[in-house]
Amino acid sequence: MSNRTPRFMIAILLVALLAIPVIANSQGPPAKNSEDNETSRYGCTCHGNGAAGDRAVVMITGVPVMYDSGESYQMTITVADSTTLAGADGNTKAGFLLSSSGVGDFTWESSQDLRDAEDNADDVSHSATSNGVWVLTWSAPSENIGDVHFWLVGNSVDNSGLPDEGDYWNTLTFSILAPGTIEVNDNAATLETRTISVGDYDTLFVIEESEAEKEAEHQEALSNTIFEKGNLFYWTSLTALLVGAVFQREIMERRYETGPEFLAMELAYPQGLRRGLIALVTFVMAVNWTANGGQDDFIIGATFFVSAWATYGVYRTIRSAKAEQTVHDVM
Repeated sequence: MSNRTPRFMIAILLVALLAIPVIANSQGPPAKNSEDNETSRYGCTCHGNGAAGDRAVVMITGVPVMYDSGESYQMTITVADSTTLAGADGNTKAGFLLSSSGVGDFTWESSQDLRDAEDNADDVSHSATSNGVWVLTWSAPSENIGDVHFWLVGNSVDNSGLPDEGDYWNTLTFSILAPGTIEVNDNAATLETRTISVGDYDTLFVIEESEAEKEAEHQEALSNTIFEKGNLFYWTSLTALLVGAVFQREIMERRYETGPEFLAMELAYPQGLRRGLIALVTFVMAVNWTANGGQDDFIIGATFFVSAWATYGVYRTIRSAKAEQTVHDVM
């Protein structure tokens, strides 16, 4: 028993030591990669068999062409698997590391999955792998120190918890010009922010739908059409049945002289006013919606129907008030 215990403890220790890099990397890549080079410049070489790949799309938006001293710029970083962007099954989690070599300051809202990069508080990284979109703010230095260079590495992971060949990474380098580099004139386009990206060209710019995606869209459009026409047919049929039943009732009452039941005037007046008010209000609403397009056709049609039904109720109230009293009504 005593001979096995040291071996068992050594095995547990080795497993723990092997797991430490994986656990640390899940909260953002380290400052140095497995080849002891800066991760932000040379990439996450422990992933994807050590080589960058176009399947990892790395994008940053809101980057100014030229910075103003002390000005803040909100940037959005996006890292994704090009296969996922194209609509197929691919990686859905991602991470990143952004460096400005300590120039300026990075800040972000507490709700963002962001933190100071490991071993380098001047850089920023993710605190946990997420859906691959982060928003942060870069504040330019308070004085002109020349052009500022940035390095961004993004990693699209399969969320297996292991840095294996199922992960894909790519690097992106860009610069922001120093104040005064571009003359400020009426051409505002030279000072607008820009989007910089790297990755699979077809995914970024020439995404074409596959035959399966086209067929899926066709089937969805077909089902929506059937649903809409089915609804239209159902409610049209129901309205026709109701109108037919009303006409049949009126015809039978006149033929057999049954008529509506007697209604006293003290009851007929408030009932007629209520029904008339409902008919008028719903009619005005329906006409207004029709003119302004504020509601869909179903709601407009239903409102017209309520107005017509209330109007018919007024007619029935008038007939009931004019009906002759019977012995039952007097009793």
